[in-house]
This record gives sequence, C-alpha cells and structure tokens, in this order.
Amino acid sequence: MSKIKSFRGKIADGEQDTVILHTNDGSIGYKIVKFRIVGDQPGAVTSEHTVKIYKVKQSTIDALVDFSDQTLLGMGFYSTNPSTAYSDTDTVIFDSEVFNQDIYITHTETNASNPVNYYIELEQFKLDLNQNTVATLKDIRNETLAI
Repeated sequence: MSKIKSFRGKIADGEQDTVILHTNDGSIGYKIVKFRIVGDQPGAVTSEHTVKIYKVKQSTIDALVDFSDQTLLGMGFYSTNPSTAYSDTDTVIFDSEVFNQDIYITHTETNASNPVNYYIELEQFKLDLNQNTVATLKDIRNETLAI
C-alpha cells in the first residue's frame, strides 16, 4: 500500500535544501508524483528560477540542466515579468525513478536574487528485499560518482 507525502518550502538563490527520507534499513521507497515551483512575487518582479532535485548533495549550484546526469531526479523552470506583454511560464520535468535516500533541492535565479517556493509530492511505499537492494546500490553508486 502506498501513500503520498508532500514537502514544501521557500529556497533562496544559490541555496540547497535537504528532504530527509532515509531509514536505517532502506525499506521505504519513494518516487516523485508532483513537482511545482512558483516565485515569491508572481507577476510583480522579473525573475527566472531554475530548481533541480538531486539524489546526492551538490557542491555546485547552477542553472545548467543535464539530463544525462544520473543523479538528477527532476527540474523546474519558472519565469515571470510584470509587463502585461509577458505571462508567468513554468516547465517541470521529473523522473519516475524509485529512491530510498534523502533528496537535495537546488535553486538558481538568473535574473536577480529572488527566492522561489517549491512543492513536491512523493509516493511512499514499502520496498521488498530486491527493490531495496537495487535502490540502495544505485544510491551508493551515485555517492561514489559524486565524490
């Protein structure tokens, strides 16, 4: 049986948030089912936000998006402009990969230094021994690659 857990927050430009998900035995799995971002002043200021979700802590926080990065779980881009000629736009893409460890959210604002709000829904479910082993080995591999 699965259930949905939601997480939300406000993250400053150039910052990284951690969502604590790990357990002692890794028997709980998660996958992203919803990911949304919105600026803290929609339509009032000009801003361009890039928010990314990773499986490992990031040493560099930037706006570059690389879908070949196996540690990237999802990304969102949100832009707004107070001019009536522009409307708020957003693009959100996420992977349906199963993970059982903490996730890390990064934010870059390329136009100013405005913060952004994020909302993430994760499907939580019990992993059998094989799923637990696969997810844990992937996490160990990703940690090794990040070093």
